[in-house]
Amino acid sequence: MLSRLSIRDIVLIERLDIDLTSGLSVLTGETGAGKSILLDALSLALGARGDASLVRQGAAQGQVIAVFDVPVGHPVRALLAENAIEDDGDVILRRVQTADGRTRVFINDQPASVTLMRDLGRALVEIHGQHDERALVDPAAHRALLDAFGGHTGALNASREAWRQWRHAEGALARLKARVESAAREAEFLRSSVDELVQLDPQPGEESALAEKRAEMMRSEKIAGDVREAEEMLAGPSAPSPQLAGLLRRLQRKAADVPGLLDDVVQSLDQALIALDAAQSGVQIALRTIDFEPQALERAEERLFALRAVARKHNVAVDDLAELRDTMSANLADLDAGADRLSKLEGESIVARKTFDDAAAHLSELRESAAAALMQSVMAELPALKLERAEFIVAISTDAENRAEEGIDQIEFWVRTNPGSRPGPMMKVASGGELSRFLLALKVALADRGSAPTLVFDEIDSGVGGAVADAIGQRLERLAERVQVLTVTHAPQVAARALAHFLISKSGADRVATKVEQMDQGARQEEIARMLAGATITDEARAAAGKLLAR
Repeated sequence: MLSRLSIRDIVLIERLDIDLTSGLSVLTGETGAGKSILLDALSLALGARGDASLVRQGAAQGQVIAVFDVPVGHPVRALLAENAIEDDGDVILRRVQTADGRTRVFINDQPASVTLMRDLGRALVEIHGQHDERALVDPAAHRALLDAFGGHTGALNASREAWRQWRHAEGALARLKARVESAAREAEFLRSSVDELVQLDPQPGEESALAEKRAEMMRSEKIAGDVREAEEMLAGPSAPSPQLAGLLRRLQRKAADVPGLLDDVVQSLDQALIALDAAQSGVQIALRTIDFEPQALERAEERLFALRAVARKHNVAVDDLAELRDTMSANLADLDAGADRLSKLEGESIVARKTFDDAAAHLSELRESAAAALMQSVMAELPALKLERAEFIVAISTDAENRAEEGIDQIEFWVRTNPGSRPGPMMKVASGGELSRFLLALKVALADRGSAPTLVFDEIDSGVGGAVADAIGQRLERLAERVQVLTVTHAPQVAARALAHFLISKSGADRVATKVEQMDQGARQEEIARMLAGATITDEARAAAGKLLAR
């Protein structure tokens, strides 16, 4: 419920704090005192469109704070959690409107969007008036209201679940049909491509591995070429070792003839031959060590070429060839086994649709029964509201082929204001005064089912008096036993039934300000007497006010 409303610098309201309780609270006052301003301010805190004209003249900004006492488990709590808004007690909606047209929203002191504030506001408060085009007069909400009245939560959830299962089955069937049809159109191409890809057997990452291996083998090939050239020079036909060995032998034979003269030369030649032999052995070891096979390089290049050629053919990356093979194989499998799978999915879809149709038909039966009960409940309220010749109708249009998550019914509240007249949508047929009374009768019949925890009625008793006003007061009082009710009224019969009575007045000469005060019993009697008598309050009016309050 709305527990506190604080307003700062909104139109004629300079500073205002109102503490509210459960039950019925009324707001009364002279015409023009600012009752509509108070509701405009509340609407601002509930997410209504902001406007710079709402800011009190001379102020830089205006502000409205609405504090709500919300029970655990209320949908508002879930909405706060979904939007990561801290929630550890009261729900506080704060709206700041600046004089330059900007607006800021805070929910539990956290910055938020106007959209979220509006969603919370709709769940917390309903505002009803003669020209209100939301809530009960919105045909889009009528089905939900009838389901709430009938207590159809279980049947409605069953319908929604059956709908989801059926749509899931239909989607799976449609997707398989599309794949089978696509595969059938490309069957020959698919088969040849799958054969080619299966034979090629591409592996993820194979291209980079082959490219790296190819680069390594090419480096090895170059090194091997240089080493072979060295071997050719050291061990080939033009190798220096045989010539040097022959020269060494000749000089060794001559060395004895010239003692000491050729010893160093012979020794140097011998060492050179030893070094050449060592170099030749090292080259041969290097050749055996180098991992290079021309055939292996050729095979790697052929494999790389084949992979890239097939990738270009299918316009995919080489690394995607394996996935392409699997996809094409699956498409072929869909084509080959499509008839059996399609038949199975068609059967599942038929069963799922039948389950939904049964659930929707059961929900329709419940709605027909609830509609009759709701019409009876509303009709019982109409005579006292001077609508005894009117008729309230729950118009249900059922089309088994027009399936939706909430069933197969279109529901709208209609009225017939006089016997013999044409019935039609409540908003179009009923006049302003009639509409407000129809809304009140409907709201009383619905009680707290499908209702926000706080209901605000804006002068729904306008244009009526006497017994009708008293009947409106009785129904507001009954309604307030289940939800919090706040009403702006000019009817003393309504005001006398309130648990809390607030007087709205204006004061000030040069700078007018609206104020709201909660009245005690004596002040209430005087205000109700004013509402009965007008400008001049008589003793008779005070006595009549006392009788109204004493009931």
